[in-house]
Amino acid sequence: MRLILCDDHVMLAEALAIALAGRGHEVLAVTSTPATAVAAVRTHEPDICLLDLSFHGEQSGLDAARAISGLRTHTKVVLLSGVSDPDTLCAAVELPVAGFLRKDQNVDEIAAALEVIATGGILIAPAIRRTWAGRESRPRPRGPMDELTAREHEIVSRIVNGESTRQMAAAMHITPDTVRSYVKNVLAKLGLHNRLQIAAMASRSGNLVAGAPAGPPPGQG
Repeated sequence: MRLILCDDHVMLAEALAIALAGRGHEVLAVTSTPATAVAAVRTHEPDICLLDLSFHGEQSGLDAARAISGLRTHTKVVLLSGVSDPDTLCAAVELPVAGFLRKDQNVDEIAAALEVIATGGILIAPAIRRTWAGRESRPRPRGPMDELTAREHEIVSRIVNGESTRQMAAAMHITPDTVRSYVKNVLAKLGLHNRLQIAAMASRSGNLVAGAPAGPPPGQG
């Protein structure tokens, strides 16, 4: 994969770049500010931009993610976060990003997560899921998630587990076009715009179908 890394802790970013390059990835640039990350994505159009969520100064990773989404490139944004503030994390899920990874994950976990994301899956670190879930631990009234069919609940569960369209189609013995149709229906029923928002809502509500598939380990399938 062709990658751009952006973190204001330059030494850490460079160390991660070396480690990922050693696993066969091509690191096109290591940047240290949101503005330089956007410029690097505009120039190189990488497969993934691995972007810190928090920076010193006025701009944040959220600003950079918004700007990158406006470039209309194929680049997927993955937020690498050391932040545990629920409000910040909930704001981030409104952005068109492909995943949230914790900074305290090891390089092998990050590399495996990038492979999942590159194949069309999404990935949310378990610690971040727990943060979202903690915001809505109280009993909630019946909502749109309760209106999903059993098959749509299975789609949601597989999205939460990071499965791509191809993986879901194979596991459910349906065509990729049918999977996309289910996802479109789920988005419409929940009033959402992307798969990451589906995963965030499901994580917050805890409303996943009983016995939901565990999904493949990161980087497999």
